[in-house]
Amino acid sequence: MPKKPPELTYGVDDDPPFATNFLLGLQHVFIISISLIFPVVVVRSFGGTPQQAEFMVSMSMLAAGVGTMLQALNRKGMGSGYLCPSVCGPSYLSASLMAANAGGLHVLFGMTSLAGLFEVFLSRFMHRLRVLFPPEVTGLVVAMVGITVIPVALPNLVGRDATDTITELPELVVALVTLGTMVGISVWSRGKMRLYSVLVGMTFGYLASIALGLLNISHLDLFSEAPLVAFPELDYFGWSVDLALLLPFLIAVTCSTLKTVGDITTCQKINDVDWKRTDMKNVSQGILADGMSDVVGGLLGGLGQSTSSSNVGLSIGTGATSRKTAFAIGGLLVFLAFLPKLAMVFVVMPKPVMGATLIYAVSFMIIAGFQIIMSRMLDARRTFLVGIPLIMGLSVDALPELYENVPSLLQPIFSSSLSLAAVLVVLLNLIFRIGIAKRQRLVLKPGVDDADSIFNFMEKQGAAWGARKEVIYRAISALHELYEAVTGSNLAEGDIEVDVSFDEFNLDVEARYKGVPLDLPSTRPSEEDLLRDDRAAISLSGFMIKRYANSVKLDTKDGMCRVRLHFDH
Repeated sequence: MPKKPPELTYGVDDDPPFATNFLLGLQHVFIISISLIFPVVVVRSFGGTPQQAEFMVSMSMLAAGVGTMLQALNRKGMGSGYLCPSVCGPSYLSASLMAANAGGLHVLFGMTSLAGLFEVFLSRFMHRLRVLFPPEVTGLVVAMVGITVIPVALPNLVGRDATDTITELPELVVALVTLGTMVGISVWSRGKMRLYSVLVGMTFGYLASIALGLLNISHLDLFSEAPLVAFPELDYFGWSVDLALLLPFLIAVTCSTLKTVGDITTCQKINDVDWKRTDMKNVSQGILADGMSDVVGGLLGGLGQSTSSSNVGLSIGTGATSRKTAFAIGGLLVFLAFLPKLAMVFVVMPKPVMGATLIYAVSFMIIAGFQIIMSRMLDARRTFLVGIPLIMGLSVDALPELYENVPSLLQPIFSSSLSLAAVLVVLLNLIFRIGIAKRQRLVLKPGVDDADSIFNFMEKQGAAWGARKEVIYRAISALHELYEAVTGSNLAEGDIEVDVSFDEFNLDVEARYKGVPLDLPSTRPSEEDLLRDDRAAISLSGFMIKRYANSVKLDTKDGMCRVRLHFDH
């Protein structure tokens, strides 16, 4: 059972009051609404009508609502059970543009559903691929999920886009007011005010935008002209498949799946103070829900769906990760899909408010990613495993011209820093695993070796294996006590052979020597015993060994003593 971290006001299993849950859900809907620009971009790319864009936006909202609730279920193998909302996935944008321009919306809808079915298939054996997702891989994906939002967040923060390249003072003021309010409430507020930091910050941002003229009468006209209730035109529905587009969509869904692994890993970590590693069975359930949201998105007429890293970051910032909030979000999105007048509140969101909200949310995601990476020991190969994909991923945003001539089939990989970094880190992880032995031997010579020999050996192996520091250091302490006790009392007649083996769940140490068995008492020697009896120090070492290890076994055969230490990892 996960142990709730103290910084969470509402953990994953908590049940916030109705009003609180509604307001928490509303905050998340504001973040989700930012991704609704993608359907508009797709429709405009092939000269579609405003009505087609409105249809895709509404159906994407509906698909996001369904996907968000599926992800929170955690029933009969469906859903991770976490607050990990769905949004229009940026990983699908490149492939969706290709499909829309090749055959219109019907091809896009059909290929999106097909990609979702592939993700559903992938989820069935995802839990067997644990070797592909050690913490340094998932941690980098989580960090890149946040980093990839920066090129979208910063221009919006200063009020710029492709048609507006000048930052005006009112835009900076609105950005400062919005972000400053959110950060100030998160850092200095007490009680439950932190839960609503984003909602309060956005409210102040909207008010400042009205006062400074960023929201004007034309925006109010859009709101008044929108119908209160609207249902989708049946003529827009339709599905077809173009196998020539299969590879781009498979690449897109693979990148989206890697992102989902990172998002759910983050959810696991922030909801469990004792988190150690990614629960791949839980991830598989989450990927199944993610795949189903893609299928639903395609069938309804929306864009491909993916878990939202920005919303996960928001839940960290507000300290509210209850899965009940996911159902509030889902309900609001389904409701808004048929109420254009209310949805227009999100459509007219000022750019500085949008940018400030993204900066607030992704700050938590980037730090969470690096915390996951640093939860394990890193050697040279693991340093390159993280460093090379990070650098290459950043190059997509810093030097986009490098990838202008990439073949169109591979464009989904090079279309974002996240996609390139995620694919590279998985491939390099497989390559760098070559040559790593899971079992190593150390021979300790009494009177020659010392504590440094044990420390250097175990640190080197811990880094090569990517083990947790805490476990390796406990093993070092136990081995040091064993060596000092055996050699200090001349229990061994020769060398001490130490075999160390590791897998993701266990660290086992077996020490063998010829001589007298080591005493392993269950109680600590008293201070008086330590002062009067020289052998009490050996007993203390034996007692400490049992404290450091999760289990200890001692046996002798033909004068050969064997001490087996087991450490849970």
